[in-house]
Amino acid sequence: MLKSIDPLLNADVLHALRAMGHGDDLIICDTNFPADSVARQTVLGKLLRIDNVTAAEAARAILSVMPLDSFVDQPALRMEIVGDGATLPPVQTEVQAEIDAAEGRSWPMGSIERFAFYERAKNAYCVIQTGERRFYGCFVLKKGVIPPDAR
Repeated sequence: MLKSIDPLLNADVLHALRAMGHGDDLIICDTNFPADSVARQTVLGKLLRIDNVTAAEAARAILSVMPLDSFVDQPALRMEIVGDGATLPPVQTEVQAEIDAAEGRSWPMGSIERFAFYERAKNAYCVIQTGERRFYGCFVLKKGVIPPDAR
């Protein structure tokens, strides 16, 4: 165990989060997403897992150590419901609440069509599959920067 590190963040996930650079994309996906085959095409090249938790719980843990990119308008994206891109199911409103809590302000997610999401995921740094069983528990988070300490 480590002090001040969420215990959901296993060694493989912590390694990936630390290795990512500014502007790299991280994918959080649900149990129905073709995670293994997509993850093989990412920069990391292998699937990471945070098992037995919801997408919101995984997002909370990840955002406890990873800043979102403040240089882009939409550093967080959600997969759109097929045929109804405007509706946000509960899984997505829960993740939105975690983003807002981590950032200390309202920062609405953008949306991305399902097949465009798959293509974006293939070009991401890594894919983290959760235990989320609800549909549309799939998200893109773009890593930001931590400013230097004032001296």
